[in-house]
Amino acid sequence: MKEQIQTLLTQSLETLVTNGVLTEAPDNIRIDHSKDKAQGDFASNIAMMLSKQAKCSPRDLAQKIIDNLPDSAEVDKVEIAGPGFINFFMSQDSNASVVSQIIDQGKTFGLSNVGAKQRILLEFVSANPTGPLHVGHGRGAAYGATVANLLRAVGFEVDNEYYVNDAGRQMDILATSVYLRYVESDKFPSNGYKGDYIFDIAKQINGIDKLDIFSGVHADVLEGQDQKDGGDKEKHIDDLIAN
Repeated sequence: MKEQIQTLLTQSLETLVTNGVLTEAPDNIRIDHSKDKAQGDFASNIAMMLSKQAKCSPRDLAQKIIDNLPDSAEVDKVEIAGPGFINFFMSQDSNASVVSQIIDQGKTFGLSNVGAKQRILLEFVSANPTGPLHVGHGRGAAYGATVANLLRAVGFEVDNEYYVNDAGRQMDILATSVYLRYVESDKFPSNGYKGDYIFDIAKQINGIDKLDIFSGVHADVLEGQDQKDGGDKEKHIDDLIAN
């Protein structure tokens, strides 16, 4: 419907240019949904934008624009509001015409090229690799894929990215936690990852041959005071990582 109103306004402005009221018509005309239905279905501030060029008040220019609008069965009435807004009240026929367009155009309805030659990198999900996936991540995947599809539908070239942030201290804590579960240590750091998935990963590692790096644990690895022993849990886990 916005495109239809834009077409009507463009034709009116071109007439005003021909008649010498305006020197030129803009390429883009802003059309907004009215916040208050009492003010119509759509509104445009074009008269206020061009009043200086027309050398008249916005309301006077708005009236000239309305007077030169082509007839349309889809527009019930057009009114001027406030300092010069042009409000459009759509007819019932306009709703029916949209349904007809949807049926006629099928899957191509709503497609456009407004984003042509523009690239977008869309990152979504990018779950924290130190923990298991959950239903919330699935929701993010659905949202992200939908946004990507919408952007492509209007012409953008979209690249999807799942960013794997597998660097840094939290990954060190994860590796240390799995290691200590693997060697079945009775002592476990307060700041380690305690989820059941840590046991599951350790069991999988246990089933892999030739992983000598996990064959034992140095006697001094668990030395030092943890939080429960009156120490600093952050320093304790960092000392374990260093070992």
